[in-house]
Amino acid sequence: MFIIPLIAGLAGQALAKPFARSAASYPAVNTTAGFVRGDASPYRDGITSYKGIPFASPPSGSLRWKAPVAPEPWADVLNATTFRDACAQPANTAGIFSSGIAASEDCLYLNVWTPTYNETDVTSKNLPVFVWIYGGRFEGGSADVTTYDGSGLASKDIIVVTLNYRLGPFGFLAHPDLNEESGHNASGNYGLLDQQFALKWVQENIANFGGNPNQVTVGGQSAGSASALDMMWSPLSRDLINGVISESGARGPHDPVTGSAATSWRTKTAAEAEGIDFVKNSLNVSSIAAARNISADALLDYVNESDTIFEGTQFANDSSGFMEPPLWRPVIDGYVLPHTYSEALRSGDHADVPILTGNNKDESGASPDTDYNATAYKTLYSGVFGSNFSSRFFELYPGTNETEASENSNELFRDLSRVGTWRWSVDWAAGGAQSPVYTYYFTTAPAENREEGAYHGSELWYTFNNIPYASYSNVTWTAHDHAVERSMSQYWANFIRTGNPNGGNLTHFPSSTSEEKQTMWLGDSWGSGYLSKSEERIEFIESWYSTLQEW
Repeated sequence: MFIIPLIAGLAGQALAKPFARSAASYPAVNTTAGFVRGDASPYRDGITSYKGIPFASPPSGSLRWKAPVAPEPWADVLNATTFRDACAQPANTAGIFSSGIAASEDCLYLNVWTPTYNETDVTSKNLPVFVWIYGGRFEGGSADVTTYDGSGLASKDIIVVTLNYRLGPFGFLAHPDLNEESGHNASGNYGLLDQQFALKWVQENIANFGGNPNQVTVGGQSAGSASALDMMWSPLSRDLINGVISESGARGPHDPVTGSAATSWRTKTAAEAEGIDFVKNSLNVSSIAAARNISADALLDYVNESDTIFEGTQFANDSSGFMEPPLWRPVIDGYVLPHTYSEALRSGDHADVPILTGNNKDESGASPDTDYNATAYKTLYSGVFGSNFSSRFFELYPGTNETEASENSNELFRDLSRVGTWRWSVDWAAGGAQSPVYTYYFTTAPAENREEGAYHGSELWYTFNNIPYASYSNVTWTAHDHAVERSMSQYWANFIRTGNPNGGNLTHFPSSTSEEKQTMWLGDSWGSGYLSKSEERIEFIESWYSTLQEW
């Protein structure tokens, strides 16, 4: 079964002591709400971090289920040296937080990492900016996770920003009464509105931290990947960004993983019906006003809800490899998101910016411990592919014994990942977009949980340039791990700077084209590689996709 962990790359304890410079010795930086002062990164010399900067007012009480509003300004210099609360989420995600923080509705804070400047005036630095959105199925996650610490990329002269956004029913409840309140006949995308509000904060403030507001790349992994793409789809944020990094990200509209993962969406009608039922029958109140008086703890009982979009389809079998998406996820509301993803691709109604997107070897249904016997394999995939496609499937992916069945189940899901993301890039260009898409396939199993292979989120250790200080166990990182980190973080840094991952002595990373059915292999090997071992498999997958609904 395709399982998306709440957070890929669990946070660890700080493994190093902060450098000796005191917070008081750092110059204060002006923001639209007041001055802030950071301190030394505990992980890398020459890096300053600013933690817990309010970018919006606490979205609680009368502000629950409303668009974010500016924070109250402060008079004294804010000592921005401690992470603030994560957004409200179940207690079973508490282990993801790196610094012992709590989770609450008072959570709309962001963090900034910069090189430590000696000059008083840093606005001329004009460094590229990377805004990171965490994953977690829109149910959990936090901007303080050590895996996302910005010190590693800041050491490459990049400004890094991480942000919190509302989750679960706090972030994605749609309801007719909320539509009316909004003034836009729209509701259900409060988490996305938080992300957009943070991007506006970046536009207004990042120059004072040495950043270039005209070179902002937004990135994320899993639900954060979906969110980064949503910033590109939405007319409210498309002009605030200059590139997107979507890790475990873009898949073709007919690809069932688009429906299965957190990248899927809800229609306005369905989301409102779910909201009406939730308020009436789960919260047992008759109005949104009454729901705002319900405690956050009571709402947390309903965070980890799943949708049922695969009921009545060949993917309803829990073993099919396609799990139901979270119930609380983005809504095609006509305001934040005016179009479905496929409509936006076809029409070109989105930001036309460079995209870096891809998948990992051991996710989306593939795993090193896949184990099928021949009978189970035939039963499962006969159901998935049905009478029209199953005979051809078994010709291309035979499973006559346990070894062959297990290997070819993994081959299928790895082919689906590579073909599905390549297909998205082809549709992107077909809709009129001129900016390049760079697709990748990551293959390294990291020292953390090496036996799980290149699992969901495993690339983050390397792309953030953070090993080993982001580790949460006493593992030994090898010379190979460090070599992978050097190359991966440099590809990412190049893309953040220029919209192109290439540069220096790195192996050439080609952009994706419809003519070349290739993707960039990263990790255990480097270079353009196949989407599948055979053209016949690619043709089979594309033919099968064409019969499926758009997710």
